[in-house]
Amino acid sequence: MSHVTYEKDGRIGRIILNRPDVMNAISMEMPGQIAAAVAEADSDPDIHVMVLSGAGDAFCAGYDLMAFAQTDGPNPGVQDMPWDPMKDFQMMWANTQDFMSLFRAMKPVICKVHGFAVAGGSDIALCADLTIMAEDAQIGYMPARVWGSPTTQMWVYRLGMEKAKRMLLTGDKISGREAADMGLVLKAVPAETLEDEVEALAARMASVPVNQLAMQKMVVNQAIEAMGLNETQRLATVFDGITRHSPEGMNFKARSEAVGWKQAVRERDEGTFDWTRNIEIPKPNR
Repeated sequence: MSHVTYEKDGRIGRIILNRPDVMNAISMEMPGQIAAAVAEADSDPDIHVMVLSGAGDAFCAGYDLMAFAQTDGPNPGVQDMPWDPMKDFQMMWANTQDFMSLFRAMKPVICKVHGFAVAGGSDIALCADLTIMAEDAQIGYMPARVWGSPTTQMWVYRLGMEKAKRMLLTGDKISGREAADMGLVLKAVPAETLEDEVEALAARMASVPVNQLAMQKMVVNQAIEAMGLNETQRLATVFDGITRHSPEGMNFKARSEAVGWKQAVRERDEGTFDWTRNIEIPKPNR
């Protein structure tokens, strides 16, 4: 089964992440399938705008850690030691470019976020041109705490220096309402009106000629690219590999194998585990 589906709906191309049983967790196949769907919509003269969404209860819960962390031994996320940084970079840079197909497409992309857009899922959502969230949805890059660096690094370009640091130095999740107030996404709306809000914006854009849409998007994107976007992403992608193969990253993987990735992730996100010494952090006496 395809992990991404594509539907043509008049002037709108609908790209849907399609692993609802695992909250659309990113598989090895998904990034390339996103790029393929974007290419199909971009090459279709009838399509004016794309809408990106997720099937089921969430937009995307990040990389599938059942495959990338909990699996014993070497896997797509962790090599045997000594590891080859360029082998890791080749894999993750390809994924980054697939996600960035949303940004680089000539036609605008609106991302609709419900449930969660976390970890690698936030990379996908923030590559879209306009992101609209349900107020109660959650977004964040929790692997910044251990075992990850967002390879697209759209946080800094959307938020600026201080707010990007606030998010990446804590690995916190925030609500759609907080994300809109911070300027990370275009807007947040009640969950029950999310569909109508996205459809209204898509319909409005779909009434504009394709060449006009392409030119306006190209000019805005050029300003971001001139700020060194490609260089930032290369460094972030190298650092992402280092985080997963650092002593702390290897301890996180070992912990995932021992207790399951759900518990390891909970310990990471709640700050109850010392990944350097590989021990639980003692609780205070009072």
